[in-house]
Amino acid sequence: MRLVFWAGFWTFLIDQASKYAVVHWADLMTRQQIDVAPPFLVFQMAWNRGVNFGLGAGADLRWLLIAVAIAISAAVLIWLWRTGGTKWIYISAGLLVGGALGNVVDRVLYGAVADFINMSCCGFNNPFAFNVADVAIFAGAIGLAFLPQPPNTKTKTKSRKAG
Repeated sequence: MRLVFWAGFWTFLIDQASKYAVVHWADLMTRQQIDVAPPFLVFQMAWNRGVNFGLGAGADLRWLLIAVAIAISAAVLIWLWRTGGTKWIYISAGLLVGGALGNVVDRVLYGAVADFINMSCCGFNNPFAFNVADVAIFAGAIGLAFLPQPPNTKTKTKSRKAG
């Protein structure tokens, strides 16, 4: 479980540091857009009050989304504590939990998630922005869904002998 903690810690730290550097230090809130390597990489300020792709942004879902993120993070940690996992399962869980908590902090501090990374390529103009936490949540969820699970070593059952 230490690996889950460290993967989550570094994910959270990198997410929050990148948001602070771009949104506050580079003043993206005022500038609204910074061309880093256009069109491949543009920092574009977006406050996401909803879920992915701004779904539900019109409703006040702040506290519900905070509760859901914390509940999912807790469920993943309890599941791993009970069943165990491989190194990559632990890293995936850490990515998911660290990213989720990074977005929770944004919702508590700002009322919305600070999204700023916009990437387009090859004639495709992507209208959506995301952040480091979003990438970590996606990668962690894919890892937990598709990486092979080890045999359950923590909850062994004793076989009864007939006799």
